[in-house]
Amino acid sequence: MHIALIGVPIDLGADRRGVDMGPSAIRYAHLNQKLQNLGYVVHDLGNVPVPIPETCRMTEPRLKYVDCIVPVMRRLSGIVSTSIQKKHFPLVLGGDHSLSLGSVRGVARLKRIGLIWIDAHGDFNTAETTPSGNIHGMPLAALCGLGDRRLTQLWDEAVPVLSPQRVAVIAVRDLDPGEKTLLRQAGVMVFSMEQIDRLGMTQVMERALDHVSRDVEGIYLSLDMDALDPRHAPGVGTPVSGGLTQREAHLACEMIAESGLLIGMDVVEVNPILDVQNQTASLAVELILSALGKRVWSG
Repeated sequence: MHIALIGVPIDLGADRRGVDMGPSAIRYAHLNQKLQNLGYVVHDLGNVPVPIPETCRMTEPRLKYVDCIVPVMRRLSGIVSTSIQKKHFPLVLGGDHSLSLGSVRGVARLKRIGLIWIDAHGDFNTAETTPSGNIHGMPLAALCGLGDRRLTQLWDEAVPVLSPQRVAVIAVRDLDPGEKTLLRQAGVMVFSMEQIDRLGMTQVMERALDHVSRDVEGIYLSLDMDALDPRHAPGVGTPVSGGLTQREAHLACEMIAESGLLIGMDVVEVNPILDVQNQTASLAVELILSALGKRVWSG
């Protein structure tokens, strides 16, 4: 398989600075070499150009930096779509989670996909429900057709690019009241950390994969590193205690790989400023490898 590696050094969607350095930190953790060691051909496409906040005006407090974010998402969506057309696997490195507006859309424009969203947060707010105005809390809602038209339709798409009935959100433990309501109304499958504790990660992933893989051409994985407990991933912008262990996260990625349906992936919210000796970026690399088939033992 050929992998198109795409960096998106964006921190416009979040309040806390630093995730713009995430793509560099993940690359620095020897991602390219480790992918090649797994047998992949890596095409590093560099970084999508992203303006810094100091050059952007924040004119809408409930949609912070929307006018700077949307052009970046359009460029990213085009790059990802081109990768899919070349039959390359898009691997997108963030950057805050607003980038999924472009990465997921770039695949969903061409393929009927299911989506696994592993995250401490729902990212299902709109301008009406958001308590912060940060767009990294809105991408999943927008992909499902909810929210401001500039986010739901980067161009002039007539319908949502993603069916909420083909989405599974895993490891949530911090949901805003408004997005709880929207998630229920949309029919998104949600597994909280409480359900993971009760059912175990194997059963959760079996249910999620069965749900999102019906009548699709592939599965996309969006992995927010704050899904893991801060003990394992301290370098994230919005840490929430009580998250996934390293083994639970690896198992989730391993089961996605075993499905044989993974056609694209993004890894987001690595913040080197808050990290300890690049621990979070290094773990991100290992989880990427698990999602792409790495095993300690295959017998």
